[in-house]
Amino acid sequence: MIIKYFTDNDLYKFSVMHAIQRLYPWAYVRYDFINRGNNEFPIGFAERLRDEINQMSSIKMTKEEKKFILKRCYFLDPFFVDFLEGYQYNPDEVHISQEGGKLNLYVEGFWYRTVLWEVPLMALISELYFKMIGTEPKDVEEKAINKALSLKNLQADYSEFGTRRRYSLDVQDAVVKLLKENSGEFFKGTSNMYLAMKHDCIPIGTMPHEWFMYHGALFGYRAANNKALEAWVEVFQGSLGITLTDTYTTDSFFKSFNLKLAKLFDGVRCDSGDPLEFTEKTINFYKDHRIDPTSKTIVYSDSLNLNEIEKIKHHINGRIHDTYGIGTYLSNDVGVKPLNMVIKLTKVKENPKYDYIGAVKLSDVLGKNTGDEKEINLSKLTLGLD
Repeated sequence: MIIKYFTDNDLYKFSVMHAIQRLYPWAYVRYDFINRGNNEFPIGFAERLRDEINQMSSIKMTKEEKKFILKRCYFLDPFFVDFLEGYQYNPDEVHISQEGGKLNLYVEGFWYRTVLWEVPLMALISELYFKMIGTEPKDVEEKAINKALSLKNLQADYSEFGTRRRYSLDVQDAVVKLLKENSGEFFKGTSNMYLAMKHDCIPIGTMPHEWFMYHGALFGYRAANNKALEAWVEVFQGSLGITLTDTYTTDSFFKSFNLKLAKLFDGVRCDSGDPLEFTEKTINFYKDHRIDPTSKTIVYSDSLNLNEIEKIKHHINGRIHDTYGIGTYLSNDVGVKPLNMVIKLTKVKENPKYDYIGAVKLSDVLGKNTGDEKEINLSKLTLGLD
């Protein structure tokens, strides 16, 4: 088995699962695999992938994992953690086919259940792909140590966010260990729950785009950001206070991010677009609302490397607290080209009896838009975007 542990998943999937169960237990959704890099998959890949997914039905939360979650994830109520203890993956929710080198995959079912598939599926696809094409990782230890020391020298607070497109669990495991050993206080944790438990560090995560996408589809694009944020606050009461801004573009987000929410949330996450422009927009927004920017945080998480982080830190120059969520650059810098793929929410309905509604994500970069083209155009028209 490639996926062996229940908590070999990112924190944000468990937190949004908790929110879904509390507020939208009847929601029914579909996720689709999008191969942005157009990689050709080896013949027989779908069959091997199906075997791995079928084996995931045997994965159960251990007592050690439950103890860790109860200790570290104080924002998850004990009823929900008890539910996780009995949760089992249902492979029938995942639909796979292959046409030549093209992989087709979608997930469908109740949102509160299917939400956990995205991250382990992507990790599984990535690791299986590199196994089947016969690659070997190179320079894992040397690169991880050099990056850890460089980030420490930059005095950059950062976390490891690389589960979804990692080379393998073994590589990600080794990297997290070395980052913790060599970056000291500047290494803040990892998004991967299992590795946070194994290496005794903090599980890190923010809210996902799919949370906003669901609210946009069901309640309208003008109301999406506020509706999603108010619902998040209702569940977490101020915990997990970093919000994404780019589901329907950052400009649109800041128009709806009112003073109450701006004061309540700890900060924002930059996940697409020009990070320097984003920095200025964010600082100016806080100043315009009479909020001290140094009391807030920006989490940068889009295609980061050492040069990019150094450039951002130099530009900020202490004007706002900055921290960095670094993904593939840490978990899959081993001499291969990482897969460029996502699994995104594409259709939603608030009850299985109803018809599907398209779910879209606009982003601050045109190429990252996902969803039905007509629905994307409708959202842009509604929000007054070009």
